[in-house]
Amino acid sequence: MDEPVTVASTLLPVTPLLGGVVAALLLAAVTVAALAHLGHARATLVAGVRAAVQLLAVSAIITHVVDRWSATLLFLLVMCAVATTTASGRVTGGRWHLWIALPILAGTVPVLGLLLATRLVPFDGLVVIPVAGSQLGGALTATVLAGRRALEELAVRRGEVEAALALGLLARDARLEICRSAAAGALIPALDQTRTVGLVTLPGAFVGMLLGGASPVDAGAVQLFVLVALLATEAVAIAVVLELIARGLVVRPGTNSLTREAR
Repeated sequence: MDEPVTVASTLLPVTPLLGGVVAALLLAAVTVAALAHLGHARATLVAGVRAAVQLLAVSAIITHVVDRWSATLLFLLVMCAVATTTASGRVTGGRWHLWIALPILAGTVPVLGLLLATRLVPFDGLVVIPVAGSQLGGALTATVLAGRRALEELAVRRGEVEAALALGLLARDARLEICRSAAAGALIPALDQTRTVGLVTLPGAFVGMLLGGASPVDAGAVQLFVLVALLATEAVAIAVVLELIARGLVVRPGTNSLTREAR
């Protein structure tokens, strides 16, 4: 009699071979980045090694976290702190910028709160943590892309900002006029992912639910929720970081002193 096919048997087998393939793929990514002079060879290696270490650590502790709400809350706070630190480094060049936490939380908290209030997401740490992580990841990406593009645009087009100020525009309005379109481009990846879902890609939530035994309709509904929630989260994050930059609250030291002037 044939053995039943389980979820575990349909996934990648956790064997030394898998580790070897992962190592080979990481080495290939580092090599290509180096040979093509992309400037991120070392960062690629560090990211891959960090991912391995962090996933091993999370795998070891998450079973002890999800059963207690205090531990789950602490885990979520750590996730927010790491997201803020990462975004701060990418946007401003510093290790920590308190204002950067605002777009990340403004995009994530309302969506997560709505899902919990309507009981679409149960009060279960094993569900809340991955859902919150998904939204935090989207808010982090949107904040970094929008923040970097907005600040770069202000630096390149500094003369246009000064001209707008000379014409009588408020500092906030002058900055928004210059950097809004550049920052808005940060929403394009989420839009493309949503537009092409099912045609180009089958995202993780959809595939994971199918492997777990859910019907295609249920899996599709959950994936739709994830994508739309991410659109809302990222749109809010982009709007908030754009406003902070326009008001001169988020700047990149040494690149655009104009953003420090009259708020």
